Amino acid sequence: MTRKPASRRGVVWLGWKLVIAFSVSLCLLALLRIQLQYRSVATLAPPLSVAGNEIALRDYYSGDRPKVAFLFLARRDLPLDFLWDSFFKGVDQANFSVYVHSVPGFVFNEETTRSQYFYNRQLNNSIKVIWGESSMIAAERLLFASALEDLANQRFLLLSDRCAPLYDFGYIYRYIISSPKSFVDSFLHTKETRYSVNMSSVIPEEKWRKGSQWISVIRSHAEVIVNDGIVFPVFKKFCKRQNRRNCIPDEHYVQTLLTMRGLESEMERRTLTYTVWNVSGSKYETQTWHPVTFTFENSGPGQIKEIKVHYIFVCDKHHNHWIYTFE
Repeated sequence: MTRKPASRRGVVWLGWKLVIAFSVSLCLLALLRIQLQYRSVATLAPPLSVAGNEIALRDYYSGDRPKVAFLFLARRDLPLDFLWDSFFKGVDQANFSVYVHSVPGFVFNEETTRSQYFYNRQLNNSIKVIWGESSMIAAERLLFASALEDLANQRFLLLSDRCAPLYDFGYIYRYIISSPKSFVDSFLHTKETRYSVNMSSVIPEEKWRKGSQWISVIRSHAEVIVNDGIVFPVFKKFCKRQNRRNCIPDEHYVQTLLTMRGLESEMERRTLTYTVWNVSGSKYETQTWHPVTFTFENSGPGQIKEIKVHYIFVCDKHHNHWIYTFE
């Protein structure tokens, strides 16, 4: 009589064990199924936002050596082409590409440039550019669009025809590629009256930014610049040189656009290009809003050494005095 209850308890306990084991198995199977579905979606779905890090490089480009695209905004020819020729000489061309926006119809060939690296590198869809107007940022967008056609281009350097490198190619390549962020000089601008209330419906004043035109951006940011169809039309209409409001588009466009897209955390908010603005010249010089001209007096070894602490390029208004060797 005393054995039956024990036997019944054993049967009940065995039943509970089976129920628990079955439940645990169902949970494990459910978790496995969810994990497999997640991996499938993650594999098939494109990234919603590219942060510009190493993962982004693999998403866009499967090669081992991403390129740096050198984008030159030129008035006509490139006065410092001989310097850039020395810079590129001996470098594996799988590491870089060159694009030049010049006046429509100008061709870079043996007669117009001293460097083979610029042969036929002009854009065929270039436009007439007027300094201080929206045509300048339109030309920039054309350069970025052309460079984006090559998937290997992962960093995009915007330079003027008066810019010169301060280091050799290897150093600059490593410096730019190793950073997952864009180098865009960008700061809140409140002192001058360049912002127009006419922009407010699209561009809030708190998003208005200013900075250097010469930038280095990651691929995802270059795509934002090229694909923008909202901010650019506003700049074209309201950011102009006027008597009371001298709005210079190229000093505000990229900075404001990336800020509006919430990308400030993906930027090193500084420029890699050194310029000095004229603050003590003649009345004409101080009103031209261009960088000063470097001469033997203000661009000796000591001055260059100081500049190289924080910058890897230097730009000036003219080019008559450049005698330089890379270190």
